[in-house]
Amino acid sequence: MTKIPFYEKVGYATGDAAANLVWRGALAYLAVFYTDTFGLTAAAAAMLFLVVRLSDGVTDIIMGMIADRTNTRWGKFRPWILWSTPFLALFMVLCFTTPDLSDSNKLIYAYITYIGLTLAYTVNNVPYSALMGVMTASDTERTSLSGFRFAGAFAGGLLVMGFLPDLVAYFGDGNDALGYQYSMYMFAGILIALMVITFATTKERVTTVVDQSSNLKAELFDLSKNLPFIILPLLAMSLFFYYRNIYSGIFFVIVMTSIWLLIKRLINNTPKDMSGTQRDMVDLLTNKPWLILLGMGFLTMMYNGIKYGTIAYYFKYQVGDDLMVGKYFIALLLVSILGALCTNFLAKMLGKRKLFIVSLMISGVLTAAFYWVPQGNITAIFILGCSAEFFAAIMPTLFFTMLGDSADYSEWKNGRRATGLIYSAGTFVQKTGGGFAGALVLVVLASYGYDGMDKATIEASLPGMQLLMSWIPAAFAFAGAALMVFYPLTCKQNQQIGDELRQRRADLVAT
Repeated sequence: MTKIPFYEKVGYATGDAAANLVWRGALAYLAVFYTDTFGLTAAAAAMLFLVVRLSDGVTDIIMGMIADRTNTRWGKFRPWILWSTPFLALFMVLCFTTPDLSDSNKLIYAYITYIGLTLAYTVNNVPYSALMGVMTASDTERTSLSGFRFAGAFAGGLLVMGFLPDLVAYFGDGNDALGYQYSMYMFAGILIALMVITFATTKERVTTVVDQSSNLKAELFDLSKNLPFIILPLLAMSLFFYYRNIYSGIFFVIVMTSIWLLIKRLINNTPKDMSGTQRDMVDLLTNKPWLILLGMGFLTMMYNGIKYGTIAYYFKYQVGDDLMVGKYFIALLLVSILGALCTNFLAKMLGKRKLFIVSLMISGVLTAAFYWVPQGNITAIFILGCSAEFFAAIMPTLFFTMLGDSADYSEWKNGRRATGLIYSAGTFVQKTGGGFAGALVLVVLASYGYDGMDKATIEASLPGMQLLMSWIPAAFAFAGAALMVFYPLTCKQNQQIGDELRQRRADLVAT
């Protein structure tokens, strides 16, 4: 068993600290920047986010396939981290730059820069996530590595979420446009330094034979013919979610039924009748652990996304102190770092499956308890919120290490490994869950008549905010716990699979 050195775990963690300067930090403020500083309407910004969310479904999968088929002297995944970093830093700055343009040209500029940012993030983060799966063949070491990773992620998010408003005020001195731009210059510099550390300190140890039966160009062309499997279900879900009428419902049923029939037909084909891309898809669709994790990624992101999306409203209107939001975010993220670092120890005690279920149930119960917190009781809010967040931080830590287990299972079962594709689908479903969570917050508030520009609507919307901080996210936690009951891989099975794969690879090298 390969034990990863401490310095390498820290080096890997710096990569997610860098990525979360963008994902957990900068993107958390992008909506308010677009509407309050850049000058976009809320409707235009909402459509922008929806379009980019749909494109993520394509780019994540494509990047996973490209990374799986990359071969350099630095490995499959590490080079992409290095190559993409300058573009990620550049578009991070450009997204928060306010050029002197007309309203229509500003919208075009926002589309170009935001799509550029999400594309650069995909090219960077999909290989970064997959790197965990090839740094070690040990499932226990992956759990430890995932704990370090998310401690870094929460630290990176803390840096931006906790201090960006103060930095904007300091650098802008009354000019928010300049404040955001100069703040992003600073964060972009930090991002580049942290990513270089990750590239320089990590090592890919798990190597597999690359399928040379077709080249990358042919595989991507083949993927383009199978894109409806990815795009149409996501489009149908998005339309049904946003419009919730009979026409979108009918479209959803037709699309999902058709896709199910086509997938069933594809799975029944023999391997020789399928292209490389289709075999990858079949490997995933017949991988029960991966399918369950896919659902878990969506449910846990809905759980966490709804809570985080409601906090600003809750403190402004329920608590009556919107300046307390920053302190609450800092408290949550500090507890999250502790939760991520404790995951490996707790997983060894309980096992990953049981720990996932326990974390979902305890965090869900503590979150539901927000429903009975007296209005303005800061002490109860911080105690409940931080306690729930400790267990919530365990969820993504387990999710990404268990994706590595599902990659092992796929290789053990099918003799083929697509680490990048498995992790890209995992990151994509988390992005989707986060997007739907943000939309659900707005849908619930709208159902209670909330209008941020009309103070008369606030009182009637307070029960909706209370539900969004309690029972609504808790329901997704409980659903996730129920789904995880069916997860088939135990610690003993993971160990057996790992041992068999190491022997296979050793035999392959010997021949």
